[in-house]
Amino acid sequence: MGNILEVKNLVKNFPEFTAVDNIDFSVEEGGFFSILGPSGCGKTTLLRMISGFEKQSSGDIIIKGESMHNIPPEKRPVNIVFQNLALFPMMNVFENVSFGLKRQKINKAEVLKRVSEMLERVGLCGYEKKNVTELSGGQRQRVAIARSLVLKPSILLLDEPLGALDRKLREHMKIELKLLQKEIGTTFIYITHDQSEALVMSDKVAVMNGGKFEQIDTPRELYANPKTSFVASFVGENNQFDIKSYENGILTMKSGWSISKPNLEINPTKLFIRPEALVINSSENLKDTNNIQVTAKTILFDGKDTKVSAIIGESKDEVLISLPQNAKLKDLKEGDKMQVSLHFDDVKCYEK
Repeated sequence: MGNILEVKNLVKNFPEFTAVDNIDFSVEEGGFFSILGPSGCGKTTLLRMISGFEKQSSGDIIIKGESMHNIPPEKRPVNIVFQNLALFPMMNVFENVSFGLKRQKINKAEVLKRVSEMLERVGLCGYEKKNVTELSGGQRQRVAIARSLVLKPSILLLDEPLGALDRKLREHMKIELKLLQKEIGTTFIYITHDQSEALVMSDKVAVMNGGKFEQIDTPRELYANPKTSFVASFVGENNQFDIKSYENGILTMKSGWSISKPNLEINPTKLFIRPEALVINSSENLKDTNNIQVTAKTILFDGKDTKVSAIIGESKDEVLISLPQNAKLKDLKEGDKMQVSLHFDDVKCYEK
């Protein structure tokens, strides 16, 4: 499949600031593409430009090979689902989902057929006559998606659609949305500030910061090999330390402790270490691995995600270490001294 969307040198200037700053990217047809970033980074403005609700200052948006320049929202082959869902509370499920089709003056038999097929796909068959106010949060979410997909858009844009749901329902809807997208095959472009949503559902993720994309990659690559310190700090959990110097393959922190990282070609100022990259072991010394002495300070029990906060050597620096679920560590207590190992590849360094 080719690219269904191409965004070229896109800029959006407001009087006080630039919300989207010269962005280039493409989305493959049938893909699930997420734009991940903090509030205020420009991701909603970007989505509104793709949908036509916001006019770009410069650059081009090309959908299915056609420039969207001066094409109004209703003429674009896209549809959008907002966080507040914008369902009509006075209408039942069937009326909500059929609303756009009726505006297009599609005949009644075709409306009935398409709405019935779509409600079956989103698992709401039999809910046609229920008022949307009677539905759960997850069911209303599916009605909003069905209402958009029934119009057969080439691209479905989703603006923080799970933001209003509670945590448990959000976890459930992440899986449902991913399965639905795969089944239907419509291209999804999804914006979120929640890294878990982006990593779980997406084929590709763009990390946005200050109006720019810092990295576009697969979720696995984004997590394993962040290209910038912002991506490293925003995607996943990380221990961060300030570097004082780098000489002869040795990184020395401002707090005094050191580790090895051979062959760096930059002048690093920040060090990032994932909690799961630190492996608690015995006294053995492994090849291409740092061995660090730590003292357990606090055990943070959270089932399978239990971590220990530890002090590194004689410094005051604290480090979070993920604890594997094995019997040897169940008796770990505050004040215990341990050796942890850290492979050179898991030492991530960045310039300012």
